[in-house]
Amino acid sequence: MTPTTETTVGIGGAAESTDMVLNIGPQHPSTHGVLRLRLVLDGERIRRAEPVIGYMHRGAEKLFEARDYRQIVMLANRHDWLSAFSNELGVVIAVERMLGMEVPARAVWTRTLLAELNRVLNHLMFLGSYPLELGGITPVFYAFREREVLQNVMEEVSGGRMHYMFNRVGGLKEDLPAGWASRARGAVSAVRSRMDVFDDLVLGNEIFRGRTRGVGILTPAAVHAYGVSGPIARASGVDFDLRRDEPYLAYGELQDTLKVVSRSEGDCLARFECLLEQTHNALDLADACLDRLADLPPGPINQRLPKVLKAPEGHTYAWTENPLGINGYYLVSKGEKTPYRLKLRSASYNNIQALTELLPGTLVADMVAILGSMFFVVGDIDK
Repeated sequence: MTPTTETTVGIGGAAESTDMVLNIGPQHPSTHGVLRLRLVLDGERIRRAEPVIGYMHRGAEKLFEARDYRQIVMLANRHDWLSAFSNELGVVIAVERMLGMEVPARAVWTRTLLAELNRVLNHLMFLGSYPLELGGITPVFYAFREREVLQNVMEEVSGGRMHYMFNRVGGLKEDLPAGWASRARGAVSAVRSRMDVFDDLVLGNEIFRGRTRGVGILTPAAVHAYGVSGPIARASGVDFDLRRDEPYLAYGELQDTLKVVSRSEGDCLARFECLLEQTHNALDLADACLDRLADLPPGPINQRLPKVLKAPEGHTYAWTENPLGINGYYLVSKGEKTPYRLKLRSASYNNIQALTELLPGTLVADMVAILGSMFFVVGDIDK
């Protein structure tokens, strides 16, 4: 009789259900920058999610302390590279508030106009890139076509295509070029006439709606807990917009044109719809600003400043409704020509933290749909 050998193989107690840790990034095509997501998976379902940030940190807030009030504008416009003009605004408004400076009316209305054109440029990027992340390549080509139309007029007035450096403490760098207003009006009209591409081609696509409806629902409680703002917050029913609720620039006189778009569903589709409708309204606001500028008498576009600009000792806080949400600027001055402290509260930083609550319980297949609908720029997270 042949002897037999018996072997016992131990497989451990966790063989039936073993969690897997999956790293998304830090080089991932759907993150609008260098973001890493650390996911703990149970099969195809996400159990925990941790955004790992800091890959693009440049120490901008510390650099503010070594630059004078004219130079910090250059640093401030770069963290959200899709909203450069709006980024500049918060800094100069904070400094002007410290100085007790009144900005000429022509500068106020021109700032409002350029801020809304910048809002459209920002939103068009996401209106094109979000369908791309879900497999629809066509809308991004239309989005870049419309962006080029508006970037041409922005470049003409400021000299920059993305980092405009057009704001100055006390107003703007210079007045508008001759005939620019009519060219800007033509650009706004051309973009508006072709926005049905996104209304019909994207929102009318049943695959897009199937991938986004009821997916990634963000509750109003989570919005408040994480400080989420902008179109993402309004898509969850948190109806708050600084342009209406605490007007700055010329928004107080644009209440008849300003429409704050909100939804109650809080899903990926609602976030996209809010972004799209807000783009339509930004074009209307731009037209209203052009109308008002045409009626203004000739006048200065800025205030004359001393050779060495020093803010008085004290502190102030200015906040603006940036395209991606609320940006806040806490400025502390010791009476020198450089800020003692300038703390930046960026919209993307708060918005992305909500992923820790939004992703658990969802499928891995829905992760990119949720991530893309948060509309963030990683430079705006890391600063």
